[in-house]
Amino acid sequence: MYFGNGINQLDLINFLKKLFNENYLMKIIYSNLEKKINIKFKDKKLLIKSLTHKSFDKNDNNEKIEFLGDRVLGLVIAKKLLEIYPDEKEGILDKKFASLVNKKTCLQIAKNINLEKYILTLNPKNKTIKIEDKVIADGCEALIGAVYLDKGFNNVEIFVLNLWKKNIKESIVTQIDAKTKLQEFSLKKFKKLPIYKVISNTGPRHKPIFKVGVKLPNLKFHISEGTSKKDAEQNAAILCLKNDVELWFGMTQVFYYQKIDTVKIL
Repeated sequence: MYFGNGINQLDLINFLKKLFNENYLMKIIYSNLEKKINIKFKDKKLLIKSLTHKSFDKNDNNEKIEFLGDRVLGLVIAKKLLEIYPDEKEGILDKKFASLVNKKTCLQIAKNINLEKYILTLNPKNKTIKIEDKVIADGCEALIGAVYLDKGFNNVEIFVLNLWKKNIKESIVTQIDAKTKLQEFSLKKFKKLPIYKVISNTGPRHKPIFKVGVKLPNLKFHISEGTSKKDAEQNAAILCLKNDVELWFGMTQVFYYQKIDTVKIL
């Protein structure tokens, strides 16, 4: 459709959208975010793009920068874990790594710096709506990608380690998979696997309660509950480790906890 002055309807819609976007952008003070993260961008447009969701701009958004940021985050964290735990087994490092780079941790980091205040999502009715957690977590990864593109690897490494400092410290004491530890002990001591038995499965289908028992050869069952069979088995394995392994075989919690006393984070 064309209007009297020859303007195409699609062109008008795009113009109005651009005008709306520009007016909306003027309300967001990105310098406050730069102060919060102690990074001053040379390319301000890159910062804005990294926080622009595809719902706000389907062509010029943060999807590709998020893809990059995810890889940069992984590299920085993997490098740091190798520095902290040079003699650790790959399996343990992998568990620590996964807990540090998952969406839940990215969301936590993003909320620590109030990142949701700066993320652009389309809100045509101009109502206050909550931004989805996944969008906020993705924005965190995209911001990391933007810092890398604007400042290089050395600066983004410092940036990430500053934001993740508390989380990395908390990874120093990590609960190791109880089922794995119980299995390792049982094979070493008895040359046999622990015996697991489902005692009951009660409750509604959407919220079941599993009761599972586990025992080492020639010892009694230890029974625990969980909202899934897997969780119940883990909880039962923890009981078995505490009551049988520690009590009868002189092991301590160090058996299923990895502990480093002093670690330099930065």
